[in-house]
Amino acid sequence: MHPNGQMPAYEWNFGDVNPPVHAWATIYTYLMEKGQKGEGDKEWLKSCFQKLLLNFTWWVNRKDRSGRNVFEGGFLGLDNIGVFDRSSQLPTGGYLEQADGTAWMALFCQNMLEIASELAMSDATYAEMALKFSQHFMWIASSMTHLGQDTGMWDEEDGFFYDVLRLPNGEARRLKVRSVVGLLPLCATSIFEGKLMVAKYPEIKERIISFLNNRPELSASIHNPLKPGCEGRFMCSILDETKLRRVLSKMLDENEFLSEFGIRSLSRYHADSPYIFNAGGQEYRVSYIPAESDTGMFGGNSNWRGPIWMPINALIIRALLQYYSYFGDDFTVECPTGSGHNMTLYQVAEEITRRLGNIFLKDKDGQRPVYRNMQKFQDDPNWSDYILFFEYFNGDNGAGLGTSHQTGWTGIIAPLMHLFAIINPEQFLRSGKMAYFELKKASQDVKKTGSK
Repeated sequence: MHPNGQMPAYEWNFGDVNPPVHAWATIYTYLMEKGQKGEGDKEWLKSCFQKLLLNFTWWVNRKDRSGRNVFEGGFLGLDNIGVFDRSSQLPTGGYLEQADGTAWMALFCQNMLEIASELAMSDATYAEMALKFSQHFMWIASSMTHLGQDTGMWDEEDGFFYDVLRLPNGEARRLKVRSVVGLLPLCATSIFEGKLMVAKYPEIKERIISFLNNRPELSASIHNPLKPGCEGRFMCSILDETKLRRVLSKMLDENEFLSEFGIRSLSRYHADSPYIFNAGGQEYRVSYIPAESDTGMFGGNSNWRGPIWMPINALIIRALLQYYSYFGDDFTVECPTGSGHNMTLYQVAEEITRRLGNIFLKDKDGQRPVYRNMQKFQDDPNWSDYILFFEYFNGDNGAGLGTSHQTGWTGIIAPLMHLFAIINPEQFLRSGKMAYFELKKASQDVKKTGSK
């Protein structure tokens, strides 16, 4: 960490910015230990929280240009996802308000709220921090979805989120590229059991109620964070139920994001309808490209214009399970869109995981899509059962692309498949986010004792 609170994007590089996932990693690690041992390391959690506060402050001070709770970020690890190179000066002048950067900050708030709430159960100092991050989340969520005269990221006509280009003359324009940038606001959702926190600090709930009552515009277009769901849970979410259904209808459309092998990084809609932007006599184009980049632009070594990336799919699956633990079985959507087949959000998460698994499993012809045209790996008995975890995958046929040993993130397919193998919807609704950790521990205990 830099003394100013910034974390390097990679290999000590402070010139680019990657998503602020560190708070999520922290609370997940803590809950995993808590699920295994019955108690988490709160001193470690406190230590991480202090450093995360510095990083959060850096983001607020450096990436919220106008103090409107909308964030830039630039690169954010997505190379050629947009119309322009986010790491460089825009050809139009001005700046980008990024839907993904702002969604990441909303999730950052939620994760910090989770950590503060956990620590507040044994240290009252953190109750105020929980209040602070709940309020900050609502400011950010409202800034993403507002429907006022100013041009915001939510497009009511399309039912989708887009980056906003702010021009030097004061004009604003949505860049209508249907990509994972517009799906990330869906991922900024977290469930809070809430009962213990509310019982211990009833004044915190009263102050949140007062905060919202005095600012009705904040909650007008986002999910009501004080409305209880299944098992009395509360949910922080940028999307209310109406927006959630509209975004899901695009995400689960096989003509858009839903592939036989998971969720694409760019909608297939752009195969026939590329997004075109003209500036300074030059044409900038975003087309659906399911595999490797077809130009040297952005370095030519990465592609976010169609391929399937496992980390993004994992984020989406996490979000769907969060929504399910709040809405339960009463909330269903068509999956795939237009099929007439309704699923709960748990079933949708399971279906996406099944499709991701299809990348690696043998099909009806005994071929693994991941090795699409690699006959050595398909047919040679010395190689055919050894799986490579590629960087990303062809959005149409599942073939492995990029580096062949990106196990650090593509390996998440294993715990995703394991999750749905050991847990059912009833268990998940009953135990919420701790269900997987608890059942995993139980299965490990069974192995140790040899009992059933």
